[in-house]
Amino acid sequence: MGEFELDARLARDSELITVLGLCQLRLLNDSRWPWVMLVPQRAGISEIFELTPLDQALLTFETNTVAAALKKVTGAKKINIGALGNVVSQLHMHVIARFEGDPNWPGPIWGFGQAVPYASSQKQDFVKALVENL
Repeated sequence: MGEFELDARLARDSELITVLGLCQLRLLNDSRWPWVMLVPQRAGISEIFELTPLDQALLTFETNTVAAALKKVTGAKKINIGALGNVVSQLHMHVIARFEGDPNWPGPIWGFGQAVPYASSQKQDFVKALVENL
């Protein structure tokens, strides 16, 4: 299997917030939606069912913990969670806060418009609030 290495596209499009028990928690650099992802630090894994049963339980726990913190911090109407992997096969779980009236509500966020990078202070405030609520 080898050693865990983050896919270059995930590294390019996101920034490390913290490392949880199993996953890296990363912020997607698109301020249109509060959007984070969890990347299990396991080499060669592309599907949830390929994780050990313990790692599956940890992924579920970490996903739910992050989703609850994201909802609390943002007051979102809905938290979307998905592991798509059609473009990047390395297993990663998206956790996105959605609001009525946000860009492309209620449609999907993928492939919609152009990313709007965070302003430095906006990003710092969001990350701080999220980490405090984990």
